[in-house]
Amino acid sequence: MGGQACILYGAAEFTRDVDLAVAVDSANLKRLRKALFELRCEAVYFPSLSAAVLRRGHACHFRSLLPGLHGLRIDLMTKMRGVDPFNQLWRRRQEIELPGVGKLAVLSLPDLVKAKKTQRDKDWPMIRRLVEADIAGASASLSLTKVAFWLRECRTYEYLREFCLRYPALARKTAARRPALRAVIKGVRSAAAHLLRKEEDEERKRDRRYWAPLRAQLELWRLERPRL
Repeated sequence: MGGQACILYGAAEFTRDVDLAVAVDSANLKRLRKALFELRCEAVYFPSLSAAVLRRGHACHFRSLLPGLHGLRIDLMTKMRGVDPFNQLWRRRQEIELPGVGKLAVLSLPDLVKAKKTQRDKDWPMIRRLVEADIAGASASLSLTKVAFWLRECRTYEYLREFCLRYPALARKTAARRPALRAVIKGVRSAAAHLLRKEEDEERKRDRRYWAPLRAQLELWRLERPRL
């Protein structure tokens, strides 16, 4: 998940860290700690890695001290806002083959797009690039499932207008849950732009509300830590 996944899907992003979604069970956490040890990772920031912390929705941050990795940051999460539980993400994962590396399990593109709907400014242009890269790389024979994904998540008026004209029934069905698409169907660009911005603003607000109690919990944990 994160910037490395965006690169693998063809939406180039310069990133210095690796974000991983991990399953939380005792056996898997044991394997995870072993891998972190082999990478000579030290914990950075707060809180410490534990099943309870990950299940609450916090991220755990590490930095590798292994020679050649140049202090690579590794961020771990198991629960994300607006995204299904890990077991469902794992069933829908995409496996991408890298020469000399092998297969990498990556969040499915629809799940990655959902995970990117945050309050961070950099994530919204990335959502646009992810969907546009998917459109550009699509084969001539399209499934309606693929087109439905584009109608739900594309943020580019020209593409949305094209799909609405080519797939009017599917567009009308999707527009019942996406007001911006109704404006696209009518061909009103200014209204569509306003509603696309409203979508983004509402997701940013949801993300801020989601993180507020988690940040409060972090601050409480900091205050409760023993002082030397």
